[in-house]
Amino acid sequence: MMRSLLSGLALGLVAAAAACAQAPQSLQTRPAGFVDAASVVPGLVLDMRYAGHENFIGRPITGYEAPVCLLTREAGAALAGVQAELSGFGLGLKVFDCFRPARAVADFAAWARNPADQTRKADYYPQVDKSQLFALGYIAERSGHSRGSTLDVTVVDLATHAPIDMGASYDLFDTRSWPGDLTVGSAARANRLMLQSVMAAHGFKPLKEEWWHFTLRKEPYPDTYFDFPVH
Repeated sequence: MMRSLLSGLALGLVAAAAACAQAPQSLQTRPAGFVDAASVVPGLVLDMRYAGHENFIGRPITGYEAPVCLLTREAGAALAGVQAELSGFGLGLKVFDCFRPARAVADFAAWARNPADQTRKADYYPQVDKSQLFALGYIAERSGHSRGSTLDVTVVDLATHAPIDMGASYDLFDTRSWPGDLTVGSAARANRLMLQSVMAAHGFKPLKEEWWHFTLRKEPYPDTYFDFPVH
């Protein structure tokens, strides 16, 4: 009886451990390995879309309690290098999104499954049927942003904070947002290439479907999806 009980307990612990390994890290406080990017990247411009109403859903997203850019220390340090290089040309960085809690990703997924809510369709997905957002890869059940070393970013004039031309607006669900799209103007293509080049030089890799999306190549938490709130 005792042996059977202990065996059952051991199996239960193994199952629990496996479940925990696959689940997001539901921490309520920011881990020590994360920083407020604005504190380590001088002059970083913040336009944290998911903390407000200007986004493809049209409301603040679950988990965003303040317009703050949180990143792993490593990603923050690399981004500071990008900013320093750009500043020599009178340019700088503006971030739209950084760390994204797993609960926010779940909020996106729940919205995508609701065909009735199409408040911002004209602005963010005018050419795409909402029912296709998962199939086309615009919405996913998991996001690299939740690992803390992925960010969405553009380039601005340092003096005015005016963004340079990228040919398509942030979070536009359209092939025009692909960095290699040839339907945008030559100036926008050059600007996209410049952004990719400077980000790559400091250790970031791009995403072929979004000109604004970059992930640190040597990210410190490649298999961990965090779920603490942004504040």
